[in-house]
Amino acid sequence: SDVDTEWSLQLTLYQYKTCPFCSKVRAFLDYHGLPYEIVEVNPIMRKEIKFSSYRKVPILLANAGSPLQLNDSSVIISAIKTYLISRRNSLEEIVSFYPPVKTVTEQGKEVLEYENKYWLMLDEKETKRVYPVKEVRVEEMKWRKWADDWLVHLISPNVYRTPKEALASFDYIVREGKFGTLEGLFAKYVGAVAMFFVSKRLKKRHQLRDDVREDLYEAVNEWVKAVGKNRLFMGGNQPNLADLAVYGVLRVMEGLEAFDDMMVHTNIQPWYQRMEEVIQKTGVAF
Repeated sequence: SDVDTEWSLQLTLYQYKTCPFCSKVRAFLDYHGLPYEIVEVNPIMRKEIKFSSYRKVPILLANAGSPLQLNDSSVIISAIKTYLISRRNSLEEIVSFYPPVKTVTEQGKEVLEYENKYWLMLDEKETKRVYPVKEVRVEEMKWRKWADDWLVHLISPNVYRTPKEALASFDYIVREGKFGTLEGLFAKYVGAVAMFFVSKRLKKRHQLRDDVREDLYEAVNEWVKAVGKNRLFMGGNQPNLADLAVYGVLRVMEGLEAFDDMMVHTNIQPWYQRMEEVIQKTGVAF
C-alpha cells in the first residue's frame, strides 16, 4: 500500500452514495488504502455542505492542521495522487495547480471548469517513475476524460430507462441515501417519475439511441478493447486512474437491471471482477 506511517491527512468525503462521481473518488481512496470518513449529504436540503460555496458533491475536506477543500472528483483524484507520489509539495500547493475557471456551456449556463484536472503535477523524475513511456500518460488521461464526458452520461438513461427501472433505482437511492421518512417516500415516487422524463431529455441531449442499452454496451466494450487482452488492467498489473474511474462509475449500477444486463451482454465481467478483488485486497474499510 502507498500509505506510510506518516500519513497525517484526515480526509472527509461529502457524498451521495449512489452518485458516480462520488463512487469514483471512493474507488480511488479505497484502492490506495487511505482512511477517510464519509458524510452522506441529504440531496434535497444539502445542509451538510452549507459551509461550502461550491454546491456539488463530491467534496473532499483534507485536514492536516488546517482544513483544505477539494472540489470536483477528477481534481480530488489527481491532487491526492500527486500528493502520494510527490512529497515535495504541500497539498495546498498542489491544489493551487488546479484553478477553477468560469465557463459558459452551450446551454448558456455558467459552470466551473478545472484546468489540468487529468494531469498529475510531477517533476521529471517522478513522471518517469509513474509513466515510463509517454503513451501511458496520454492513454490514462484520455480514458479518465472519457469516463467523465461520456460513460457517466450513460448511467441515468440506463437506470431510469423504464418506469419500472426508475422506481427500482429510486428505491435503491432512498435506501442508500440520507432522507427523512416522508422526504424519502416523496423522493421515491415523484423522483422516479421525474427522472424517467429527465432521462429521456438526457438521451436527446447526448444523442443516444432509442435503446440506451446499446450505447452502454458499446461504450463498455470499447473500454474492454482499449484495455486489451494482454494486460490485466489499463495500468498493467495494477489499475491506473482510468481503471479506477471506469470501475467507480459502473459500480453505481450494481443491484439494478442495467448492471445485470451489462454483465451478460458485454465482455466487462473479467476486468470488473479483477477490479473488485484488487480493491478489496488493498482497501482498508472504515
